[in-house]
Amino acid sequence: MNTISVIGTGYVGLVTGTCLSEFGLNVVCMDTDAAKIRDLEQGRVPIFEPGLPALIAKNVAAGRLRFTTDMAAAVSAAPVIFLAVPTPPGEDGSADLQHVLAAADAIARHMTEYKVIVNKSTVPIGTGRRVREVVRAGLDRRGAGLDFDVVSNPEFLREGSAIRDFMHPDRIVIGSDNAKSREILREIYNVLYLIDTPFIFTSLETAELVKYASNAFLATKIAFINEVANLCDAVRADVRDIARAMGMDGRIGKYFLHPGPGFGGSCFPKDTKALVKIGQEHGVSMSIVDSVVRANEFQRHRMVMKIEAGLAGLEGKVVGVLGLAFKQGTDDVRESSSIPIIRELAAGGAAVRVYDPQAMDNARKLALAGLDALTYCADEYDAAAGADALVILTEWNQFRHLDLARIARAMRGRRFFDLRNLYEPDEVAGSGLIYEGLGRLQA
Repeated sequence: MNTISVIGTGYVGLVTGTCLSEFGLNVVCMDTDAAKIRDLEQGRVPIFEPGLPALIAKNVAAGRLRFTTDMAAAVSAAPVIFLAVPTPPGEDGSADLQHVLAAADAIARHMTEYKVIVNKSTVPIGTGRRVREVVRAGLDRRGAGLDFDVVSNPEFLREGSAIRDFMHPDRIVIGSDNAKSREILREIYNVLYLIDTPFIFTSLETAELVKYASNAFLATKIAFINEVANLCDAVRADVRDIARAMGMDGRIGKYFLHPGPGFGGSCFPKDTKALVKIGQEHGVSMSIVDSVVRANEFQRHRMVMKIEAGLAGLEGKVVGVLGLAFKQGTDDVRESSSIPIIRELAAGGAAVRVYDPQAMDNARKLALAGLDALTYCADEYDAAAGADALVILTEWNQFRHLDLARIARAMRGRRFFDLRNLYEPDEVAGSGLIYEGLGRLQA
């Protein structure tokens, strides 16, 4: 199995195709966006992911990775075709499958031999069966009695560390109905199989549900520790010590116990809402996950309430904000908690000065387009200039080592809202600023 095709060059498709080419496979990455393909062919990578541009350049130069807008060529080039197309949420939270099903129909129009169609996109339970129906219907229209298999192979990539996650995964999940397609996927991931990466072979439906269940559980841990932090603020306890003690319990684990302004990104908000919708469609109440969704949305509003209380009102105030991306290591502002917080601050009458090392363009063009009470700043200190309060919303490493004395001199007011708990309260207080973290004992 020397050649594969990947349909879709978004975050998942581009990382998947590039990493598989690094495994020594010949990879064709196809997308209908001609401008994106042109950029990739000219060495311009449309997303920020550490290590990805160099890996793309290396494998393009080696002849193992190429890009195209030609669906027919992508289908004919490989016996295995990965679907990594968008599944955006609808207004009701359900995943929009139009791109997945359109890709399946296109494969049916162009295939001339046995294919394994691998769903890499995060999709509702039953999508694999629908893809199979669409492909079979397309082949029947052509009168082509060709064989094919559909496999679910969910991704578990974290933005900012996606290359490492792909190369050193916790597990590989393969959902399939037959041994032939399972063996083909095992061969594709042979590099990982040889280093004893755990492989889980299961049904289509189980594999589809694994991704939703995993993300919903991690989101639940985040929402839980955020609520604990809110309680700590009320009872003068320290959430950092609580999280450390909890994390030492092997049944709980130390990860995803860091409070903040709410989870965001392309996965957790979308997948939790989709799981609630899937439950509704099957007559199963996903009450815990639904509560997580609502708690996360309120957490963002609660951060604005915290800032407003600290400033005794927002009208006429200047607020410096550090961080637009939903987390460090990415330029992704999708569902970033920073965006609704900034919008609510501005709606309350505050002038907002923002800075992010990577996400400024995406915020300016997409998430915060048209917001007048906003100034895009050159760096952290520019964002603090003349501000009544400085707010840390993204945990970028460069925000962990601010010159606090310089920040204090630049600001008009004294309020330092560390909503990622990057600093010790006494460290900030020593610079003359008033520290406010999440669930931290104040200096």
